[in-house]
Amino acid sequence: MLSDMTAIEISGVRKTYGEHVALDGVDLTVARGEVLALLGPNGAGKTTLVEILEGHRQADAGSVSVLGFDPARRDRAFRERIGVVLQDTGLDPMIRVREALELYSAAYPRRRDLDEVLELVGLGDRGEAKASELSGGQRRRLDLALGIVGDPELVFLDEPTTGFDPAARRQSWELIDGLRDLGKTILLTTHYMDEAQHLADRIVVLAQGRVIADNTPDKLGRPEDTVVSFRVVPGITLPAGARVERGIASFTSAAPTRDLAPILGWAAAHDVELDGLTVARPTLEDVYLELTA
Repeated sequence: MLSDMTAIEISGVRKTYGEHVALDGVDLTVARGEVLALLGPNGAGKTTLVEILEGHRQADAGSVSVLGFDPARRDRAFRERIGVVLQDTGLDPMIRVREALELYSAAYPRRRDLDEVLELVGLGDRGEAKASELSGGQRRRLDLALGIVGDPELVFLDEPTTGFDPAARRQSWELIDGLRDLGKTILLTTHYMDEAQHLADRIVVLAQGRVIADNTPDKLGRPEDTVVSFRVVPGITLPAGARVERGIASFTSAAPTRDLAPILGWAAAHDVELDGLTVARPTLEDVYLELTA
């Protein structure tokens, strides 16, 4: 049984298709109200894992509990408490926005007020528009509206901004942040590292059916990979291991504040400005590519 603070708990989940191992003993816990980004290359097992959590597939081995239910049983009470936002809902292009919400909400006992949902996703003035009349960004807003109209506790978002221009992506991020503010638990799959960095409380990386990393976005990389660099000035003493290329000194550090202190102290005492001073940790994309190489 899950605790009141846990939305998802799986242990030792395994799934095979013939000789292909899609999931190889996956363990995962997601807290209520948490936004979790599930990352991994194509074929890593993300889709299989999400489909098991949604109840569309059954694990071959291991235990799965979502909101206290075994999703493989597909109990109506379970389906009423989750929302799924697919990459493409396949709506009839002639259906109107409000009609679509009315159709989807009819399956839920705790459906939200339709006007409230339209305002929340930024479609308050498009209720009578046909699906074919919406822009790409507005269609994605409608997809999100269909996923939350039943007031779910847990929302699955599958590549929510694929194909969006930068402005539309930022608007979608605001919508997802709004769901977080409502206390929803969100499991997000995405190929955009900046999206995961911005939205997720925690990131889990899958590769070859196994969890190879699980941490907050800021702690996913190794702290010893922080790189400090600046333009060399006469008289400065560089730390051990520093290298100089084309007049730029650089060194890696697990404790840049400590290692920079004597350098900054010397510069201040000699009234010297360290041009080009940067302290940079690897980006999430750098870390991801290294993990999945």
